[in-house]
Amino acid sequence: MVVTAQKREEVLQDVPIMLTALPEQILRDSGVRDVKDVQLLVPGLHVSSTTNESQTTARIRGVGTNGDNAGLESAVGVVIDGVYRPRVGVGFGDLGEIERIEVLKGPQGTVFGKNTSAGVINVITRRPNYTQNAEGEITIGNYGAVGVSGAYNDALSETAAFRIYAAKRKRDGFLDVRTGHGPREETDDVDQNFHSLRGQLLLEPNDNLDINFIGDYTSREEHCCAGVTIIRGPTADAVDRIVGGPGQGVILEADPERHLAYANRSTKQDIKDKGVSAEINWTTPWFRGATLTSITALRDWKSINGRDLDFTAGDGLYQAPTEDGASSDFKTFSQELRLTGSTDKIDWMVGFFYSDEDLDRREGYSYGVNYEDFLSEATLIRLQHDLAAAGSPSVVNMTDANLFLSQATGLPYGTSFAGGAGSRDRHQQKAKSAALFTNNTWHATDKLDFTLGLRYTREKKDLHSNYVNPDNGAACKAVEDHLLSNALGALLARGLTLQEVLSVGQVAVGMICVPWQNYVFNGKTVDQSREEKEWSGTLKASYRWNEHLMTYASAARGYKAGGYNLDRESTPNPLGITAPLQGQPLILMDADTSFPGEFVDSYELGGKSTWLGGNLLLNATLFYQEFTDFQLNSFLGTSYVVRSIPKVTSKGIDTEVNWQSTSIKGLSLQGGVTYADTRYGKDKLPDADLWRLPGSHISFAPLWSASASATYQWDFGGDLIGRFNVGAKYMSEHNTGSDLDPEKIQSGYALVNARLGIGAKNQRWMVELWGQNLGDKTYKQVAFDAPLQIGSWNTFLGAPRTYGVTLRVQY
Repeated sequence: MVVTAQKREEVLQDVPIMLTALPEQILRDSGVRDVKDVQLLVPGLHVSSTTNESQTTARIRGVGTNGDNAGLESAVGVVIDGVYRPRVGVGFGDLGEIERIEVLKGPQGTVFGKNTSAGVINVITRRPNYTQNAEGEITIGNYGAVGVSGAYNDALSETAAFRIYAAKRKRDGFLDVRTGHGPREETDDVDQNFHSLRGQLLLEPNDNLDINFIGDYTSREEHCCAGVTIIRGPTADAVDRIVGGPGQGVILEADPERHLAYANRSTKQDIKDKGVSAEINWTTPWFRGATLTSITALRDWKSINGRDLDFTAGDGLYQAPTEDGASSDFKTFSQELRLTGSTDKIDWMVGFFYSDEDLDRREGYSYGVNYEDFLSEATLIRLQHDLAAAGSPSVVNMTDANLFLSQATGLPYGTSFAGGAGSRDRHQQKAKSAALFTNNTWHATDKLDFTLGLRYTREKKDLHSNYVNPDNGAACKAVEDHLLSNALGALLARGLTLQEVLSVGQVAVGMICVPWQNYVFNGKTVDQSREEKEWSGTLKASYRWNEHLMTYASAARGYKAGGYNLDRESTPNPLGITAPLQGQPLILMDADTSFPGEFVDSYELGGKSTWLGGNLLLNATLFYQEFTDFQLNSFLGTSYVVRSIPKVTSKGIDTEVNWQSTSIKGLSLQGGVTYADTRYGKDKLPDADLWRLPGSHISFAPLWSASASATYQWDFGGDLIGRFNVGAKYMSEHNTGSDLDPEKIQSGYALVNARLGIGAKNQRWMVELWGQNLGDKTYKQVAFDAPLQIGSWNTFLGAPRTYGVTLRVQY
């Protein structure tokens, strides 16, 4: 198989990089339509999503960048037809007609667009050719799935051809949803409704020049993603009372197998991804026929996402499915130039990359009509827990909590938080990246090669943030005006001790002045700017012992740019609850939301071998990776923060096998096993919520990951063929939460897909029966603390068993 892992066409077994190359037929047999589907075929690749599909995260060897923060770049990059995409979520759309996908493992700090510290998913779609042909596909499946796609290819002349592809797919949601009193009307979730269009025009005016223009558009108008309760905590009883009875607000007995979620607010998502690109390849008359490649692209990716942020049927906290509610808009221009050539001794390449990215992020939290009820209940539970832990003999009851809230704000209970109010923040980030790079292989002897890659990158980011509270953060501000004079005195009069009163004050104020309510942010405008100039690169040595065996050793330095946390960051005033007496706010605003770049030093020792006359490929690599300033995005209960973890290490072995049987005609196998021991360093971290991290396995990092795919094709009936494929992916136990709470552990599991097809030998038609997750395994993608519900945990589930039939036709 020919691959382009080093931006030149090379035979897979000659490339000193651990990569999985997936050709079109394997992708089709496995039902791969997007990046998330690819993980079934690649050991060590893990792809998950959270509150919406645009927040999709890919991890390789246990290392990736958590979603839910558009300010973080991806540790695993996605490149489609040579164009770097700003975040992994863009790869969740229909990729269309795929020629092949290459998954490169380890840092790719030299030739792939923006730097990536953990790996690259390189997607290559089918280009136009000069043969007239048309293809079509119709799919029907369970959950009301219906899909239609088609492609047409033709020649315009002897030097021009075009290809157009279109797809439309719909499916009902696999989660049932109880909506309480609404206003949500949809009673299912995680549905699909998208359409895609891609057109290509290939011009080849002479043998030395080809130009390929691509334009594409994808729209997804769906509902995703409601959370499912895995542990029902004590606050759930209060939610039930708010909604109308036991089990009305939160499921009575947590049972993810039921695929039952609770949400009274919309999870509608509207995602638009569009762009144009031009790739020019010109074989120059100078430099011994070197090739100049230019890839120019303009892209616009916008995501609007509604969220029910309390994950119950009560009306607590939500983000409206509007541009001001929660949206991210990336507008990107990129330009890459490469000059590639060869002599008898050296394969050389020099290049330049530039990108200009504008990110417009809007974040709006809105109170529901039951928000204050949620707050009182959560405050009460927290107080009872803290006072019991302190050995206090008193019992704080609901009356105390309600009294405190009303006395602390000076407002009648139930009027402190007006429905629809909250926060309306906007972050506008401009990011410019420029890089010079070179990648060269010296053929020292007929058997020994040395490869040197080097890249110099300059990153410049400017952020303008504007924070607004429509109600001016009135409740939080009122706390400071009434706390000491009214609220604490009222609790002392009820017989609470001074220690208990101060505990009440600390907890309740913390609940009232959470970031989206805190008045200190209101009306503030913050400008931040940062610049990074960094070197990255690689050094490899490979030795071909004979035509069947090549071994290699490599060292690489990878880098991923720093940036800004696009969320409110705050810290408690060190003066504590007496701060208002000093004329200071109780909770302080942190205007510096920046975090530094992430670096990795990677070392590999591997071998690639060919057996049985080229019908068996066995490849393996030992690896050790050490990350510094690892960018961890973590939810701390009220907001997301990015912490730079001093050290993360990943070490283990990657193995892969490809076998084409000669004794059993038509049988082939593809698979591999990855063992990756990926851990945090032992340095203590500043956040109390992250105390479990030092020395532990990082989240989403199973020790073992294995994949296998078997395909058998046979002839029958003269003009017919049959084709059967079965594939499986296994991941051992791993934690699915950034803080490593034990409640978020996912035990080891396997997913199995299969496809059986019967069709014509001339490929004019084929009918396929298929199934995915045939074992109907229920598993956590990501688990999280349920907001405003003390002692409850929720999860975003993976897809259950799906099955259907597909008809393919070709002319």
